[in-house]
Amino acid sequence: MSEARPYHVLFLCTGNSARSIFAEALINAMGRGRFRGFSAGSHPEDQPHPVTLAVLEESLHDVSGLRSKHWSEFSGEHAVPLDFVFTVCDRAAAEPCAVWPSQPITAHWGIQDPVALDLGEAADRDERMKPFRATFLALQQRIALFTNLPLASLDRLAIQAEVDRIGEGGTAQ
Repeated sequence: MSEARPYHVLFLCTGNSARSIFAEALINAMGRGRFRGFSAGSHPEDQPHPVTLAVLEESLHDVSGLRSKHWSEFSGEHAVPLDFVFTVCDRAAAEPCAVWPSQPITAHWGIQDPVALDLGEAADRDERMKPFRATFLALQQRIALFTNLPLASLDRLAIQAEVDRIGEGGTAQ
């Protein structure tokens, strides 16, 4: 792999309302210009979950351009060429996936869905935000490992092994 342009990374989830949105924001902030992140879902919600946006804002991330998108925006001949595609939820990993023309490196980085754990409006704000904050931190750790890989000096098989290891909760070597 070369760094002639930023590496394009797509994070997929079913609803594209929490995990993949977190990952998109995190890689764009942590990637230091080396990475350009995107997110999408197989069955996207109308918009990102409001607690997702609150956690990002509390962590000083710009949320103005974040929106839920269908993965079809990233497939086809006119789509941005992808270097990496990571699924971040179990259902997306089991679903049939779009065809990615650029043959990106793929990995599954499954993380529990904080939306499924949402306690709703009846819970106090801090309790409601706990699962979202935990998801944010887990993705932040994985993305930190990923963005620090020496991608330009690794071959495709070594990169695949590293991104798989990160997805399994291990540390990059």
